[in-house]
Amino acid sequence: MPVQRFILAYMDHILARLASDSFYHLSHASLTGSRCQGLACFAARQLDPASWKQACQSSPTVFCLGQCYLGPARQGEDALPHIASHARTSVLLGNVANAAVLDLAEYCKTGGGQALHQVLRMDSAAVIQQISASGLRGRGGAAFPTGLKWQLLAEQKADCKYLVANADEGDPGSFSDRLLMERDPYRLIEAMLIAGITVGAKQAYIYLRREYEQTAVILQAAITQARAAGWLGPHVLCSAHAFDISLVIGKGSYLCGEETAMLNAIEDKRPEARLRPPQITELGLYSKPTLVNNVETLCAIPWIITHGAAAYAALGTPESPGTKLLSLNAVFRRPGLYEVEFGISLGDIVDKLGLGLKQGQLKGLMIGGPLAGVIPAQLLDTPLAYQSLQQIGGAVGHGGVIAFDDSCSIAELVAQVFRFGAFESCGKCTPCHHGAAEIARHFDDILQGGHWNADRWQALVSALADASLCGHGRGLAEFAQSIQRHYHAELQTCLTSV
Repeated sequence: MPVQRFILAYMDHILARLASDSFYHLSHASLTGSRCQGLACFAARQLDPASWKQACQSSPTVFCLGQCYLGPARQGEDALPHIASHARTSVLLGNVANAAVLDLAEYCKTGGGQALHQVLRMDSAAVIQQISASGLRGRGGAAFPTGLKWQLLAEQKADCKYLVANADEGDPGSFSDRLLMERDPYRLIEAMLIAGITVGAKQAYIYLRREYEQTAVILQAAITQARAAGWLGPHVLCSAHAFDISLVIGKGSYLCGEETAMLNAIEDKRPEARLRPPQITELGLYSKPTLVNNVETLCAIPWIITHGAAAYAALGTPESPGTKLLSLNAVFRRPGLYEVEFGISLGDIVDKLGLGLKQGQLKGLMIGGPLAGVIPAQLLDTPLAYQSLQQIGGAVGHGGVIAFDDSCSIAELVAQVFRFGAFESCGKCTPCHHGAAEIARHFDDILQGGHWNADRWQALVSALADASLCGHGRGLAEFAQSIQRHYHAELQTCLTSV
């Protein structure tokens, strides 16, 4: 009987592992020479039609290489984009815009480590008060108040807590986290140390997307050097605090950017979104209280600690304080990574940062990834701020800024977004799994001269909005609703009433 139980348990483990691995599309794939089919490269396809054709025919399917400024992008192209801060004070790009800082001693010479030493002399409540007073919100898309999230975890009474840095920068059009990690990795490590010490987490993970191969090499070297220097380990900088970081490499899934799916992935489970409540601050990684912040959010922490909450809150607007990184795609004349204060107009982003488009007229902007609204040119006076964008059906999201010129039809755009949505659906809820695929299929037919029933379109969009388990399906619905709102006339040419 003990042998039988062992065999059954082993078989269950193997089956669970197979179920997990079957979810991913890059588990054992080589990315050498792969080409991107992501939305930012789709928008730039007219700049190099031959490369886009190769991308559409390439295998494995890759939806973002984090090189949107080179679109259509190819794995291995390592040219840097234009990098600049247009804020009164740069919070995030000091090292990134200059020479990359890949040595811990060099990082400390530039002021690195000061915030960590300061936090080691503070109590947790004082640190959380600083973060709360700064007004910092999550920069990964949800925009949850960072100080409140830290407080919720700090209040949990548990023998073990975890911290996870979400580095699964999967939104096509975004590459800010990649450049932060590749050019200033110790800032992320310092920020994670501050967060872990403050909330009582001793073990941390960086969950990095599979497509960022060079980033993984740089981060692992930085973690190793930080551990050797006593920053990580049982006594952080000879203090009573223990803290360590492990790097986990994804296997190819956009859904792993959703925090509960990401935790399942770290646990080697099938990375589907979890039902909530309970929230992960109560029952997260390995059923322990867990704090998840994205890379950009964390990298703002050392600056806030050393300069003070008031200095950070003075940047931006009262509604949306601080700075935000924006990734501009290759359709702009000057694509690149920019740090701006909240409150800048969308028009200034297009004309003053991006210097307009390389060709054609602007048809729309997508800010924050494919699961967000498309903003038409007539609304470019809208400021970059959370509530302002929400009022017009847009979102700040992760800060990817994809421009579409007037060569792109609405039918082409809808088909591309829903192809992506269907491919990346985890399959757990019916509206997303089947609805996204049906919409993609019908819009592919429309591109061949067909039409589709307007009532069925509306029913599927409503189902995605009302019944999707996570932000993937709901985000697809928000995209569709923005098309209905801002491009109604062109959409109607694709649909029929019978």
